[in-house]
Amino acid sequence: MPDLEYRVEDGVGTILLNRPEKKNAFTPEMLHRWAEIYRGARTDDSVGAIVLTGAGNAFCSGGDLGGLAPGEPTPYERKTFLTDHVHRVIYALQELDKPVIAAVNGAAVGAGMDMALMCDMRFAARSARFSEGYVRVGLLGDGGAYFLPRLVGTAKALELLLTGGFVDAEEAHRIGIVNRVCKDDELAEETRLFAERLAAGPPLVTRMIKRTIYQSARSDLRTSLDLVSSHMAVAQSTEDSKEALNAFVQKREPQFRGR
Repeated sequence: MPDLEYRVEDGVGTILLNRPEKKNAFTPEMLHRWAEIYRGARTDDSVGAIVLTGAGNAFCSGGDLGGLAPGEPTPYERKTFLTDHVHRVIYALQELDKPVIAAVNGAAVGAGMDMALMCDMRFAARSARFSEGYVRVGLLGDGGAYFLPRLVGTAKALELLLTGGFVDAEEAHRIGIVNRVCKDDELAEETRLFAERLAAGPPLVTRMIKRTIYQSARSDLRTSLDLVSSHMAVAQSTEDSKEALNAFVQKREPQFRGR
């Protein structure tokens, strides 16, 4: 069985981290495949949404440092392990304008938590636990310093990063890390049904909404409104927009064609 599996069904691509014996710690090979999947999904019309999850009783325990050079790595080797492997996934995801949902089925620790944070949404099993954890092993983390404060605010992000403490699923939901908490045996189905709902939406509009949200977060109000007005004009000229309006008036399910 491959360490990372990918399948597409009913418009939803599912990435499965498949090293349960290692709590789904990722290897450089997994990271390369992971980034390839995100890049490929960007232009794959059969994919409308992606779900990321882990096998067994963990989501992801972070990176398997066996990918570093033998012996004591130099500072440069440590840096390039991140930039040449881990960061490829982050950049590929940032270029993907389709929704990505992390289904967190167990512990998400360190870089494993960061991989969940960088997704657009997170659904968590009641047994899920989250920890940045880096400080406990004398490290400062990677993507969490960027993504976490954007979800929970600076003060709470500092608390979680400086202590390395765990938060359970309910607390993660309360502070804004996760969107929904599900029963353990219902997480996969609930996440998939939600992803299928997103995938069934008008593809062009879905992508424009995601772009607008992220670009607006880095823009002033005037720039954001100008972007929205341009996207709105484009969206209203598409066949899918006309189909959505007709289906609404006729009280039927729309049939979108991505154009």
